[in-house]
Amino acid sequence: MQINKLRGKELDQLFNAVLSLKDLEECYRFFDDLCTINEIQSLAQRLEVARMLQEGKTYHKIETETGASTATISRVKRCLNYGNDTYQLVLDRVDQEKAENK
Repeated sequence: MQINKLRGKELDQLFNAVLSLKDLEECYRFFDDLCTINEIQSLAQRLEVARMLQEGKTYHKIETETGASTATISRVKRCLNYGNDTYQLVLDRVDQEKAENK
């Protein structure tokens, strides 16, 4: 599995740090310290592209609404089709949490 290429002490530390965050405000503060605004926006954009692809939106619509390049859209689509199914996992969890908080 390709994910094994990533594994290591530093990434374990990063992921454990993310998992230790208790709420949205802590996430905002941590990612503000950790990443540039462009890096954060790029990550958020990819998740939005995944959501839109799952809704069946066209590349043109996604490109127009998110500003993502067709290369980014293609990469996200490849991950949706052949990746680790985690876009689906997190999007389902976010949807479930939204429904529970209504």
